[in-house]
Formats: sequence, structure tokens, C-alpha cells
Amino acid sequence: MTTVADIETYILRTGLGDRAAFSSLYSATSAKLFGVCLRVLNNRAEAEDALQDVFIRIWQKADRYAVNGYSPMTWLITLARNLAIDRLRARKAPAKPIEDMVDLAHSGPTPEEAVVQSGQDAQINRCLDALDTRHAASVRGAYLEGASYQDLADRAGVPINTMRTWLRRSLAKLKDCMSQ
Repeated sequence: MTTVADIETYILRTGLGDRAAFSSLYSATSAKLFGVCLRVLNNRAEAEDALQDVFIRIWQKADRYAVNGYSPMTWLITLARNLAIDRLRARKAPAKPIEDMVDLAHSGPTPEEAVVQSGQDAQINRCLDALDTRHAASVRGAYLEGASYQDLADRAGVPINTMRTWLRRSLAKLKDCMSQ
């Protein structure tokens, strides 16, 4: 099993151009990052393309990664999520809610199921459930569906600055909850 320290080492060595470390990083994290891309894009082929772009970006930006005491997976997941959201917005089609996703038939667990099995999904849902219902829906809309602040503000019937405040405060609460 790959540890947090191993992943940090892989990222740091990748920043120095170490191809073996990059390969190890890919082996250790690609399933989880694919799950993130698939969850946002809701399209297996597009998620595969996004994952390739994520690892290109990791190769290019690994030298900028700073060990700061937080999980290196946070940095990697943020890269993957942001890239997938950019792709989602570029296609200009509204994302389907996560509940409407259709499972694709194949043998063995999908990367998405592997993420769920890791237990982090349960912890994230527990932390989201601890938030006010409207705030949790806004966080899900922004970070899982790729909705813009304006779209979220319109849905909730609040000014855009209120929505930004909700999201900022909700993310701070989620960060505290996830660190427990």
C-alpha cells in the first residue's frame, strides 16, 4: 500500500524529471483521480482523456508542489477536479446530477467504486450532511457538477456574494470536519 510519504516523494521526484517516480505516482493515484474526473464529467471516454491531461499537468507542475503537512492527494485531486470542471464548462452542457449517473458494465470495480470503498466517500458525505442543507447543495453543485457561482446563486435565490460566502464558509467547515 502506498503511503502519503510515498506519494509526496513521487511528486517531488517527478518535479525533478524522474520518470520512474512519475510511473509510480501514476500507478498509486490514477484510479482515484480517474474517479474524480468520471464523477464530474459523467462520461467515461472524456474522463479518460481528462485523466491523461491531469498527468500531463502533474508532470509540468510537480516542481511547484510544496510539502505543507496536508495530504498530497488533496493537491492531485484539486488538479483533476479543476481540469474536469474546465472540460465540463467548455462543452457548455449541464452536468447530470450524480444520482442520475448510469453504471457502465465491466468486470471488477470501477475507479469510482474504489474511491467509495476507500471510506473517504463516507467521510465526505458525513461532513456534507453536517452542513446546512442549502449550503451542502451549493457545495455539491459547485464542486461536483461544475456549476458557476451565478448559477448557484440563482438556484438558491440569493445574491452572488452571499453564495461565495456560503461556499467559503462551507469549505472551511468541511476542511475542519475532514481533518478529524
